[in-house]
Amino acid sequence: MESGLVHMIDVTRKKETERQATAKGRVHMQPATLELIRKGELEKGDVLAVAKTAGIMAAKQTDHLVPLCHPLQLTNVRIDFNLCADTAGFTGVEVTASARGVGKTGFEMEALVAAAISGLTIYDMCKAVDKTMTIGDIRLVRKSGGKSGLYLAD
Repeated sequence: MESGLVHMIDVTRKKETERQATAKGRVHMQPATLELIRKGELEKGDVLAVAKTAGIMAAKQTDHLVPLCHPLQLTNVRIDFNLCADTAGFTGVEVTASARGVGKTGFEMEALVAAAISGLTIYDMCKAVDKTMTIGDIRLVRKSGGKSGLYLAD
């Protein structure tokens, strides 16, 4: 391999195993915005239902969004939300996204993309009432399967 050349990793000889990855992210917001989400009173509609749908759709398109990702056959994508009102200094929505399937490479990117797009969708749904929102803390928290086995974030 020549130094600096972009290439996709060859996974031809890797064994297919059941794999799963979970990622989290946070959308920080004003308490009033969180309350509007909780009550379902935002003009665009059900924020969390739309964000869940967007996250699932995004996970299924990861190989089209991230140039060197392998196309993977997802068997399940799950998106969960935790509404946090001043929990350890955080007010907003915590997104947890999990992606699962059988493949020759992991599902980390699918979980991360799902968490990120869910967060972006929450932002889009709420931006009319809260310009101060921030999206962050997007990270892998768990993965299993494959040669490297189980990874749990601290």
